[in-house]
Amino acid sequence: MFRHLLVPTDGSDLSTSTVERAVSFARETGANITFMFSKPEFPVAMFSEGILIDPVSPARFEEAAAAQAADILKKAVDAAATAGVAADSVAKTSDMPYEAIIAAAEEKGCDLIFMASHGRRGISAVLLGSETQKVLTHSKIPVLVYR
Repeated sequence: MFRHLLVPTDGSDLSTSTVERAVSFARETGANITFMFSKPEFPVAMFSEGILIDPVSPARFEEAAAAQAADILKKAVDAAATAGVAADSVAKTSDMPYEAIIAAAEEKGCDLIFMASHGRRGISAVLLGSETQKVLTHSKIPVLVYR
């Protein structure tokens, strides 16, 4: 059976539900969990007729992304602890979340990626979210998709 789950989370309602289901699954199987949050990279400033569109500094952007990641991951780790499931967390910065998810699973030695069918970006595909599809396509680690 699976011993170490990677559970990507973005704080969306479905992702939060997936965290709860993954904790239950881990408790039943005796698995550990690594919760993962993919932070976006700082967007390149865009100019339009000489006007800066996004005046946020890279440092402020990173600070806000780190705070968001810490909050979401703390809630997930706390949910696991309440259920008696060993858990840790990792935040990775990437504009390609699917790559960050797969890399985190490989780096942490996970044997199952347990993820939501859609995230914050909404339904960008008929059946699955685009990041979920990409993880399914590119991961050598088994993927369980929760809807």
